[in-house]
Amino acid sequence: MDPTRAFVKNVKRVVIKVGTAVVTRDDGRLAVGRVGAIFEQLETLNSRGFEIILVTSGAVGAGRQRLKYRKLIHSSFADLQKPQVELDGKACAAVGQNGLMALYDNLFSQLDVTSSQLLVTDNDFKNADFRVQLSETVNTLLSFRSIPIFNENDAISTRNDPYEDSSGIFWDNDSLAALLAVELKADLLILLSDVEGLYSGPPSDPRSKLIHTYVKHKHQGVITFGDKSRVGRGGMDAKVKAAVKAAYAGTPVIIASGFATDNITKVLNGECIGTLFHEDAHSWIPPTEVGAREMAVAARECSRRLQGLPSQDRRKILLDVAEALEANESLIMIANETDVATAQDAGYNESIVSRLALKPGKISALAKSMRTLADVEEPIGSIVKRTKLADGLILEKTSYPLGVLLIIFESRPDALVQIASLAIRSGNGLLLKGGKEAKCSNAVLHRVITAAIPDTVGEKLIGLVTSREDIPDLLKLDDVIDLVIPRGSNKLVSEIRNSTKIPVLGHADGICHVYVDKSADMDMARRIVLDAKTDYPAACNAMETLLVHQDLSTNGGLLELVKTLEREGVHVYGGPRASSLIDIAEAHSLHHEYSSMDCTVEVVNNVQAAIDHIHKHGSAHTDCIVAEDCAVAEDFLHQVDSAAVFHNASTRFCDGARFGLGAEVGISTSRIHARGPVGVEGLLTTRWILRGSGQVVEGDKGVVYSHETLAPKS
Repeated sequence: MDPTRAFVKNVKRVVIKVGTAVVTRDDGRLAVGRVGAIFEQLETLNSRGFEIILVTSGAVGAGRQRLKYRKLIHSSFADLQKPQVELDGKACAAVGQNGLMALYDNLFSQLDVTSSQLLVTDNDFKNADFRVQLSETVNTLLSFRSIPIFNENDAISTRNDPYEDSSGIFWDNDSLAALLAVELKADLLILLSDVEGLYSGPPSDPRSKLIHTYVKHKHQGVITFGDKSRVGRGGMDAKVKAAVKAAYAGTPVIIASGFATDNITKVLNGECIGTLFHEDAHSWIPPTEVGAREMAVAARECSRRLQGLPSQDRRKILLDVAEALEANESLIMIANETDVATAQDAGYNESIVSRLALKPGKISALAKSMRTLADVEEPIGSIVKRTKLADGLILEKTSYPLGVLLIIFESRPDALVQIASLAIRSGNGLLLKGGKEAKCSNAVLHRVITAAIPDTVGEKLIGLVTSREDIPDLLKLDDVIDLVIPRGSNKLVSEIRNSTKIPVLGHADGICHVYVDKSADMDMARRIVLDAKTDYPAACNAMETLLVHQDLSTNGGLLELVKTLEREGVHVYGGPRASSLIDIAEAHSLHHEYSSMDCTVEVVNNVQAAIDHIHKHGSAHTDCIVAEDCAVAEDFLHQVDSAAVFHNASTRFCDGARFGLGAEVGISTSRIHARGPVGVEGLLTTRWILRGSGQVVEGDKGVVYSHETLAPKS
């Protein structure tokens, strides 16, 4: 449970307000599916003992849609040519309320929930007796587990213009919800909107940041708002005013998206969803809190200072970091042992614990890799191509850092060191978000590395993101962050790709294949298969599927390979053909990454069938053929569309250090500028430098283009 949401443990009575944009679609019709998902949550919460009070908008919008249709079918062609007058809002409310409640009653009835309708006006609350009676009625309904549904009775409102007037006791359904929350002594008010919460600016602006906790003295007067709701009268400004009013009267408020299927449940489970308004919020926010944007901007500024250093100075930073790692090895290992013990106590599976642990000698190996990386050829500013455009006009294509990288990784703290070293060598700023299971290790490693960065660059070159709740904000910063690299599960990578406009580089799965051809040397095949599976089963380049030529199923080769794996403790599952030929259980899927001492084996007709299988069930990571027939091997190498394709070599060789890259920021199966293990080169882009002597274009009249390729500068 998020600390700022701990108060929900004591919540029993909840007022939930659904806005017009939530209950209606873009075309104005009721969003039945979305409303149904909300009601299913309300039914579950009602059965769990929560007292639910619903405040709904949408009557005017729903009525307007129906009246427009009725007007259309009763209009002549001549009528339609006349200027169209806006429909009366009160009439729309009267018609829409009927349809809205019919839908609500039907949905609740299907969930075996009783609901009740209460229409109120601003004038009602001027009567003290009304307030008392209202409270008694609601308490009675809640005692029967009935859900009261409130709406402003716009059809008979006495305000001059209830659709614009913002005066009185309440003036829209947001302020009505706030009033009811306080009047009925609710423990929480949830305002559902069409956005995730309150942003520092219009949600459409990529620079806007989601505000998880509203602090009056910090945010009031500095927040700018976008347009009002597309169909309702309010907007985020109205919700904030209502939320502040309720919160400072003693009822906490959360503004959250009503488009997510389970946000109400998440809020009441204590997850950090939306924006919280609480009278004690000012005491929760550290005065030195650094936002996602500030962190990213600082990383960019530091990266530009790093890029401006001479090559030898950048090299020295890596050497200093390597020395600092070795000097602090005991401190790092103590932190890592704490993480490992915590993960084991929490019941994490073996593959995660294996990735988490820094084995003896790991720090020395990381420091050695860093020194190797320091000695590689200077990557920044190297000339990729020189062209003489015309006399005295020389164009150079040069390598240049991408800018700011956001790396989101799970489990492996050694990844933090590799990524940081690559960022320093390539001149990039870096933001790191590691898994919570490596919290202590990552914190110590980050502290050791940044302490070794000189003040001329600044320790903010590498920022450590400690809260998962900051990730959505970071993923919106496509104007500051240049590349996102997720390293982790399929779910993590998929979520990142679906949540950002920033280019994403990485791989979702590591479903690596080894195909053993009929021409294979079987002793070699056994060694390669065994190494690919058992050297480090949790690695993304470990073999997950063994493909075997059908001839090996009749000459004993298939059985021999399976027995070899089983003797080493591998649990072998079969594809449809393999499981019918030998006594092994059938795999539940041919597209599965075990990350453990398990694998799938399947029989294929020939090399082309193996290639087709890989394209259908693989992940384009690393695939290998074991064969003595060179023609067959060449077909495999040229046709398999994976980031890395090997002949007679274990898939475990697909690694930045083993490829001589010094380290890797990850392995990419993306078909963009970098595939396979991504080292320094994968973190660079190019820019053009043109050197002239006063030339101007003038319609190209005075320039004779030669486009002559020149040799690189010595």
